[in-house]
Amino acid sequence: MRAVLRNRALVTLMFGHFSNDLLAGFLTVFLPVARDRFDLSNGQAGLIALSYASASSVSQPFFGWAADRRFLTWLPPAVLIWGGVCTASYGLAPSYGVLLACAAAAGIASGAYHPLGASGASAVTDPRTRNTAMSLYTVGGTSGFALGPVVGVVALWAFGPAGSVVFLPLALVAAVAMARQMPAVAERLAARALVPSPVSRLTSGQGATGMAETPWPVLSRVVGVVMLRAWIFLSVLQFLPIWYDDLGYGGGFYGPLVSTVILAGAAGTLTGGYLADRIGGRRVLLASLLGSLPFLLLIAAVPGPLVFVAGAAFGLTADASLAVTLVAAQRLLPGRTGVASGIILGLGFVTGGIGVPITGRIADAVGIPLALAMLSVLGILATALALTIPPAALSTRNDSDERADEEIMPPMPSPATPARRSAVPAD
Repeated sequence: MRAVLRNRALVTLMFGHFSNDLLAGFLTVFLPVARDRFDLSNGQAGLIALSYASASSVSQPFFGWAADRRFLTWLPPAVLIWGGVCTASYGLAPSYGVLLACAAAAGIASGAYHPLGASGASAVTDPRTRNTAMSLYTVGGTSGFALGPVVGVVALWAFGPAGSVVFLPLALVAAVAMARQMPAVAERLAARALVPSPVSRLTSGQGATGMAETPWPVLSRVVGVVMLRAWIFLSVLQFLPIWYDDLGYGGGFYGPLVSTVILAGAAGTLTGGYLADRIGGRRVLLASLLGSLPFLLLIAAVPGPLVFVAGAAFGLTADASLAVTLVAAQRLLPGRTGVASGIILGLGFVTGGIGVPITGRIADAVGIPLALAMLSVLGILATALALTIPPAALSTRNDSDERADEEIMPPMPSPATPARRSAVPAD
């Protein structure tokens, strides 16, 4: 862990992730303000989240593809400024339609940073500690996402809807600070590019063109788990503030509540990544999906101050598998970590975004508590889907790399390279 934290390039990308998601976290506490200002239903408020998430998700694979071709060191700071301008515009939007457009533009900025940062973080770290490194990178974003509602509540209390403008100078300061450190990232990327990755063994199944065969059936199952998990988590984050606003609690209650859930998620991500490097990703993934369900039901069943405890436990367990699925996709697409990051982070967000207004429509019909409780069905489906993923696809331990190659994408027979089997079973 200490060796990973001494990686200045990784820390720089973590800081950028923190700043990027600080902007995103503001949207959760701005939704009640937007709902009251424009007299929106829960479903219409959910569409604001969908506008942000869908724009972010659709753009991420493209930016991931661009990052795989060439990592531009000036682009991460630039998209922070872009995101800051768009976020500052929320409270100045004169109509619901303009607010939707501002949210979409902010989503594109976020979509630009995520695959750039994730592919860079993967490239500058040792493959043997990649789950740990990617969990730390993810925690950088989660921490920013947790702080965003707190900063947002204070800004909205002090300045009203126009308090969104506070996020512009924050983004400018972060962009300048990050730009000063980007040469270290470029230097580390250049050094890592000269070192062959052990993950390249996954590309042993190649056709005549020399291109690796991609295990799309396995990858699609990983993406499916990410989609369902994101739907649950984003719905909880978006509707907790609206529910407690309806119950008469102010921003001083639901702002810290959202931050508690997200910060607990950061701790879960860090713990899950560390454990995955030691006991295997499959165990962590299944424990995360199943372990979060009781706390999701508790959130819906017991409104009031106890929700801080239930929310913290939910965030801790639900987010423990974030790094596992991201690293699994990057291993399944070796040499295309930007695309892999765009697929996981992008498709996960778009489905979560689509799920938020669906959850909102259900909440309009049966109430927010029951709508949140019904999300547990998605958790059961995600667990069932995770059970169909080959254990080797979720393993990054060196002693199972060979077995992983055979289970995920069997190599073509070659007399020059006879197949070998590891004596230690994967996961």
